[in-house]
Amino acid sequence: MTKIFITGGAGYVGSVLTEELLELGHEVTVYDYLLYGNNLPTNNKLKLIKGDIRDIKKITNSIKGHEVFIHLACISNDPSFELNPILGKEINFDCFEPIVKAAKDSSINHFIYASSSSVYGIKEELNVIESMELSPLTDYSRFKADCEKILLNNTDNDFITTILRPATVCGFSSRLRLDLVVNILTNHAFYNQAINVYGGNQLRPNIHIKDMVDSYVLLINNISNLKNGEIYNVGNQNYTVNDIANIVKNEIGSNVRLNHQNSDDNRSYHICSKKIESDLGYIPKRGIELAVNDIIGYFRKYELTDTFTNPIYHNIKRMRELNMK
Repeated sequence: MTKIFITGGAGYVGSVLTEELLELGHEVTVYDYLLYGNNLPTNNKLKLIKGDIRDIKKITNSIKGHEVFIHLACISNDPSFELNPILGKEINFDCFEPIVKAAKDSSINHFIYASSSSVYGIKEELNVIESMELSPLTDYSRFKADCEKILLNNTDNDFITTILRPATVCGFSSRLRLDLVVNILTNHAFYNQAINVYGGNQLRPNIHIKDMVDSYVLLINNISNLKNGEIYNVGNQNYTVNDIANIVKNEIGSNVRLNHQNSDDNRSYHICSKKIESDLGYIPKRGIELAVNDIIGYFRKYELTDTFTNPIYHNIKRMRELNMK
């Protein structure tokens, strides 16, 4: 049993990770602003702290007694970040080094940071690996890359660090997001029987949410075998947007129309995740098909009518609604 502290533990990935860690018998403290509500289970091994990660004093007091720190909390994705760049910088960058130093000065011996595969920018190489030069295209990805440097600069024998660069996550979570590519297309295909494909040849690396959770669990379970200061890509399938649209159509039904449209967004990302397989034996088990079916199972059960308008499913809509500062 490990005592684990998670920032953003009530979020899209965090809520699934928290549930899995509790099922495995770990003690978990979730520190979260609860911007999207609280969908976490009731469990005597779970402690929930509502807090802002910019409140370093509160975080410092909260992390005492924990062994592992998983930092998920951030303003996620480019559109949400660009809505309020000052807020984005405060949350995604300014408070990061104080958080790392607070963790290092406490009992934390393993700090896991959720970076992003977007730090690579656009690469022509077939296999984008961890040692390649980073070329972030936006402030969101630039601050992710800068935080990686901060964490590595604080690494030492008593403070083990690991950085994950996830692909775009997909699939169902109790804190469901419908603003991620696979989930977006599933929403449109199910309720509108139509998918608008903008461009289509852009590559998007994907990872099922439960496979993403498995990577964190693997790191926690293998701390004695970890190389300190390692960086790992975590992805499964590098598909084009056209490929993803066709997979969604095949899972939902032949009546789904694909409407192809031109796009001036030619961002194309792909990553190779062989390093984490080689070092830790990590192999994703789930594909986009399962992610699609998990989401439509939820749609069918609850017959939702607001999946396009309800801010709870869309980060940028929720931030606008609350006028976050």
